[in-house]
Amino acid sequence: MRIMGLDVGSKTVGVALSDELGWTAQGLKTLHINEDKEEYGFEEIGQLINEYQVSQVVVGFPKNMNGTIGPRGEASKQYAAGIEQRFKVPTVLWDERLTTMAAERVLLEADLSRKKRKKVIDKMAAVMILQGYLDSKK
Repeated sequence: MRIMGLDVGSKTVGVALSDELGWTAQGLKTLHINEDKEEYGFEEIGQLINEYQVSQVVVGFPKNMNGTIGPRGEASKQYAAGIEQRFKVPTVLWDERLTTMAAERVLLEADLSRKKRKKVIDKMAAVMILQGYLDSKK
């Protein structure tokens, strides 16, 4: 069984999956969503959960630097609750402070153009969220 990692934003959701042993995270895709229209990509998330036999979902939880929870953190909590309710898969909220910045730094070091970075940044952030969670379990 695999673990799925998600980096949830207001316009995109980065998706990563663990290998079957739960050692490494690989980027899978970036879903386009629209919070204003209440389009959250749950249908596609459900298809991926079934296709890859996902047993758990780790959702990035963006806390403020002082540890408080802002609007994006609340949105992530609601997203995780939506996954649990719809798909009966346990979710974990994982502190993702600075994950997107770290992903941006990795992509800059790889010398990717701004256009290419924009396409993969959320997927890379999902990988970092999931890998952090997997590493904490060892």
